[in-house]
Amino acid sequence: MAQDDTIVSGVAGRYASALFSLALDERQTDAVADALARFDAMIAESPDLERLVRSPVFSAADQLKALDAVLADANIGGVAANFIRLVTSKRRLFFIREMIADYRKLNDAHRGVTRADVTSATALTEAHIAELKESLRAASGGREVDLNVKLDPSIIGGLIVKLGSRMVDGSLKTKLNAIRLAMKEVG
Repeated sequence: MAQDDTIVSGVAGRYASALFSLALDERQTDAVADALARFDAMIAESPDLERLVRSPVFSAADQLKALDAVLADANIGGVAANFIRLVTSKRRLFFIREMIADYRKLNDAHRGVTRADVTSATALTEAHIAELKESLRAASGGREVDLNVKLDPSIIGGLIVKLGSRMVDGSLKTKLNAIRLAMKEVG
């Protein structure tokens, strides 16, 4: 577990490490990751669920009752559901999104996967995605790369790529801003 300590830390990291250890013992690391990702997406999409998760106003019993219905509706069960219930009963539900992010880091490290966030002004073709994955695989030392592609027309053109702690901003918007700044300094 010493390697895990360098990947995650803090309260969320400790919970994520314990969950990952249990999921590893149960041979369910990917199933738990999928269930947690679905739950995280539900929180991101629902202001009401976010309020339930974040607000200290709700009692643990009220949160558990509401979450049981949410988990059943989303078909989230087993280790992941039990973990969410445990976190709720320990009054740590407000940390759940950080715990999910830390669990994903542990699972990615275990699988030898690196995640990259890519922002593009327009939709990328399958050929562009494959070429980008290959380039990022080489940049990450041969590790498999999972891409999270977002569209943002405001960058005008080009790409913004974040791989681990490295970010390359090749967007046209940034280049135009740099030219504008340089022109202000000259003029």
